[in-house]
Amino acid sequence: MFVASKILDVVTQPLWYVLALMLAGLWFIRSHPMRARRLWVAASLVLLLIGWSYPRDRLGYYLESQYEEMDPKADLSAYVGVVVLGGATESGELQQAHLQPLLAASGERLTTAVALIHRNPHLRVIYTGGEGTLMGSGPSEAERARVFYTTMGLADARIEYESKSRNTHENAAFSANMPNVDIRQRWLLVTSATHMPRSMATFKKAGWNVTAYPVDYQSKPAADWLDYSIAKGPPAWDIILHEYLGIAVYRLTGRM
Repeated sequence: MFVASKILDVVTQPLWYVLALMLAGLWFIRSHPMRARRLWVAASLVLLLIGWSYPRDRLGYYLESQYEEMDPKADLSAYVGVVVLGGATESGELQQAHLQPLLAASGERLTTAVALIHRNPHLRVIYTGGEGTLMGSGPSEAERARVFYTTMGLADARIEYESKSRNTHENAAFSANMPNVDIRQRWLLVTSATHMPRSMATFKKAGWNVTAYPVDYQSKPAADWLDYSIAKGPPAWDIILHEYLGIAVYRLTGRM
């Protein structure tokens, strides 16, 4: 299932559609020149759509708005701990070559936990993440997170690491098996706002008593029809399409 999901990740990268249409046009250029031109026009239209922020903002905002943003100053005395999902660091190969912690675009997952335990020292913190790529090497996500938390002055006794999980389903299952974890108690779940609907459904399916603490917001509540960026489009669409595909697959396989 893990290998299949990573192969399907190609579907979420919109530039592959542009390349496929262009190559198909080249294939038909001699035998069906009109069809080739139509394919190239389609490739151009897809490329233009990729840079238009309005549709992806609407799709992203729908996911991000399903759970309310929590006040960082909220009273968290009723919670026993925080589960932080991986996906916030650069690759293991890159981290292996450097001493400093290297955070990815969703680094708020890591930094939010620091703020939470400084304000709420009673909270137990679990960071869950192994290697989420097919060909990844070097330290696991948990080990990369350890570099960050150690740099922030947080000892291993303060942060617990689950380093075997490769996806959201395994995050929930493997974290539940950590020593002295009672999933019936109240926990906060920290992950990107776009990823939160699938994460909450998956953790609840696994029996966790979790409350969403979404971070890493990417979509504007009131999107601008004229906002356009071909540079920002591909990675933004990748995130959105990845989540919608993930939700569909998790529903079909009974994981949420």
